[in-house]
Amino acid sequence: MTNRSQQLVTVFGGSGFIGRYACEALLKRGVRVRVAARDPRSAHFLQPLAQVGQIGFVRADVMHRGSVRAALDGATSAVFLPGVMKGAVQGTHVDGARNVAEEAAAVGARSLVHVSAIGADANAEADYARTKGEGEEQVRNAFPAATILRPSIVFGPEDMLTNRLAGLSWMPYLPVFAPSSRFAPVYVRDLAQAIALATVDPADHAGRTYEIGGPEVLTMRQLNEEIMAAAGSRTQLVDLPDFASSAISRLGFLPGAPLTHDQWLMLQQDNVPGGEMPGLQAFGIKGTPLSAVAPDWLGRFQEGGRFSNRRVNLTATT
Repeated sequence: MTNRSQQLVTVFGGSGFIGRYACEALLKRGVRVRVAARDPRSAHFLQPLAQVGQIGFVRADVMHRGSVRAALDGATSAVFLPGVMKGAVQGTHVDGARNVAEEAAAVGARSLVHVSAIGADANAEADYARTKGEGEEQVRNAFPAATILRPSIVFGPEDMLTNRLAGLSWMPYLPVFAPSSRFAPVYVRDLAQAIALATVDPADHAGRTYEIGGPEVLTMRQLNEEIMAAAGSRTQLVDLPDFASSAISRLGFLPGAPLTHDQWLMLQQDNVPGGEMPGLQAFGIKGTPLSAVAPDWLGRFQEGGRFSNRRVNLTATT
C-alpha cells in the first residue's frame, strides 16, 4: 500500500459545499490534497485544516481537458464532485466526468471517486438525472475501477436546502411541493467520510456503486417540519396539489423561485436507496439524523439567535 503521505488526491469541486468536507476528511487521513477549482481563491479557507505543504490549489474547469490534465499531473487519486442544477448541465456532468476519468486513467491514478446522485439514469426525463446517468457511463468506460457514490439530498451548515427553507420561516404560510415524495437525507460529514475512505483505501471499493442515504426516510412534508422545528418557526405548512406545484415550477414566481421544472420532474420519484446497492454501512459509518445536528446552524433563525431555547450543560471535573 502506498504511504499516505505520498498520496496526492486532486479534488475537482473541492471549494464547494461537499468539497470542503471531503477535503477535510482527506487531510485528516494524512494524504496531500490538490484542490481544483475554477477560482482557486475560493478554496483558500481550507488552508488552516492542512499541515504545511499538505494542500495546494490549481485553476481547473472540468469542461476543459487541458486544465484537467494539468490538475492531475502527479496525482495518485482523483475525486469528482461538480454538479449543477441549471446551465452547463451536459458539459459538467457528462463531458466533465469523461475528461476527469480519462485523464485520471492516463496518469495511472490508483483510485477515482465519482460523486453522482440517487436517481441517476441515462434514460431519465429530468436533465439532471439523465446527465448524471450518462456521466456514470462515461466514467465506467474510461476508468472501470472507479467508485461511484450516489447520495440522496445532502444537508449541512452550508447547504442550499435547509438554509433556504429556514430563511423563509418568517412567512405565516409556506407551500410544500410534492409533500409525499420521500428522501433519505445524508449528513455532509458522513458522505465526506465515505469519499475519503473510498479514495485512500480503494481495495474494497473499486469498481462498485453505492447509494448513500441517511439513517431515516422522510417525506418532503416531514423534511420541512424538521427544518422549521430546528429554526424555531411557527410557520404553517401548506401541502400543494401536484397540478399547482407543476405550474409553479414552470413559472417560478414564489419567494426564492424555489423549484425549477427539472427539479419538479425529479420529485416525481422517491430519492431513497433502493436496497440493491451497499450504502454507508459498507464504510462502517453510522448515519447522522437531520434533527441531531440541524439546530447547530439553523438556530440562528430563531428569535434571539442560535443560543435561544438551548440548554447549556456545564461539567466540572476535579
